[in-house]
Amino acid sequence: MIRHDPRLKGFASDNYAGVHPEILQAIADANGGHQISYGDDVYTEALQDIFRRHFGDRARAWPVFNGTAANVISLRAMTAQWEAVICPETAHINTDEGGAPEVAGGIKLLTVPTPDGKLTPELVDRQAWGFGDVHRAQPKVVSISNTTELGTVYTPGEIAAICAHAHERGLLVHLDGSRLTNAAAALDVPLRALTTDAGVDVLSFGGTKIGLLYGEAVVVLNPEAATGVDYIRKTFMQLSSKMRFVSAQFEALLSGDLWLRNARHANAMGRRLAEAVRDLPGVEVPRPVEANAVFAVLPADVTQRLQKRFRFYTWNEATGEVRWMCAWDTTEADVDAFAAAVAEELGVQPS
Repeated sequence: MIRHDPRLKGFASDNYAGVHPEILQAIADANGGHQISYGDDVYTEALQDIFRRHFGDRARAWPVFNGTAANVISLRAMTAQWEAVICPETAHINTDEGGAPEVAGGIKLLTVPTPDGKLTPELVDRQAWGFGDVHRAQPKVVSISNTTELGTVYTPGEIAAICAHAHERGLLVHLDGSRLTNAAAALDVPLRALTTDAGVDVLSFGGTKIGLLYGEAVVVLNPEAATGVDYIRKTFMQLSSKMRFVSAQFEALLSGDLWLRNARHANAMGRRLAEAVRDLPGVEVPRPVEANAVFAVLPADVTQRLQKRFRFYTWNEATGEVRWMCAWDTTEADVDAFAAAVAEELGVQPS
């Protein structure tokens, strides 16, 4: 029984999108017969080779159910109980994990205000102090997101500068890569250029936003940077009994170019949407559109009417800024229909 209209698309999140047909087929292909549970299956074994091809010979991946777990498990494996994580104030681990790093992980977050969601070596130093002070949680990890929560993209050089500076200070680097594929596609670089080659120690790799049914992965790039991931994953209730179905999805995503096709398409739809609304009177696009996120400022009444027609989120109630996300399945027709609705609600006559 279908309980929704499959023709309807929104711009609230790339998590809203369905599952890519090639991913569904991979799940079906893995479904026959029996396989050993809890990750000792042939699909999870094969997945390690695939992750190593993308991220280097030392990479090892641990599939988990969701992104919150990937982040918290990564950070818990990188820190002792008295250590802390430096991150942007807007970081997903700070604003959108429901307190999971603190509550479930017992991890202190040391936040830094940033104009564009991106850290720099200088911004890291705002919290990288107090070493040896028993009264202060000891900085240990720098966590960045690519793409950031503000839709901006770190270049390989920017990440390398952060990693070099962090490592000089005795700090490790974690990358929240829930949209890493979008960042790599935007810059037309391999996944490892933004991670392993730049000096990142541990990666949370996202799958759900780029076409998976469910599943993310903790990817340790530097084995000396994280310990006990096997055990932490279990104690955090993220060890899937039927892990072959998570691993089969990642194999379909990463063994060929599906990840790149999906990310390029989502990014292209973001650019198309920004261009369609940028010059409309009453619309401001205050942030660069570097991947698949478009931020815009609209009159409050226009936003309210639009949200009755299309799903999307208000980012900042005080300023009227909203966020529009494009996904792997967003079509040009979807973008054009939404842009036309924006113009209509603004009272702009078509040219």
